[in-house]
Amino acid sequence: MLSTSFWEHRLRGLPLTGLMAAWLVVPAADAWAQKSTLNGGIYTCVDDSGRRLTSDRPIRACLDREQKVLGSNGAVIRVVPPSYTGAERDAIKAEKRALREERARLEEEKRQNRALLSRYPNKALHDKARSDALVQIDEVIGAVVKRGTDLEGEHKEIKTELEFYQGDATKAPPWLQRKLEDNLQQQKIQQQFMMDQVAEKSRINVRFDEELARLRKLWIQYGYKNAESTVAQPEKNGAGTASAN
Repeated sequence: MLSTSFWEHRLRGLPLTGLMAAWLVVPAADAWAQKSTLNGGIYTCVDDSGRRLTSDRPIRACLDREQKVLGSNGAVIRVVPPSYTGAERDAIKAEKRALREERARLEEEKRQNRALLSRYPNKALHDKARSDALVQIDEVIGAVVKRGTDLEGEHKEIKTELEFYQGDATKAPPWLQRKLEDNLQQQKIQQQFMMDQVAEKSRINVRFDEELARLRKLWIQYGYKNAESTVAQPEKNGAGTASAN
């Protein structure tokens, strides 16, 4: 900032009218220089009413919008972003977090689509995978049925032994009572296990049904024109090469 002595030196020898005009300019120039250097410049913005405001510090009426900071030559030297309340900042953070999560979800969906197309380029392979999964469950169910049949046979033998005690388990010796209790407990466990396997079989079918519906859309989207055929393969001219972008 230029000192007053500098201006006094420059003004010596000026005519009266020039002297008066110069002394009017000096305070204005000095004030602008002081304001433009205070806090790094002059803040300016347009408020809700459309008024342009200026200040040597951040303008309270414009805290919810950006404010420009002007240098001594009137050029914009920086832009101050809006200042938000705690609740507003939390809302902005939540919105950004939701956007990140949505982008991550979409990327994961693309990854899954690529994996699904790579694994099942046609319905024949998908049908085979379903069949293999169901065969495993059916084998488990078969074992459960066999175990249940064996337990029913054991229960009949125990009932036969109980006939000696008029069918009253309380009159039977402790070892026979324990054998009966164990048999009934094992039958209950096998029944629950059977229910679980039936439910699992249903879940497998639902999963493969949903996958097939999804695959059919992907096959169309990426040019797997013969995917419904039992011998379908991706097109060799580029169609059917899944990028799932």
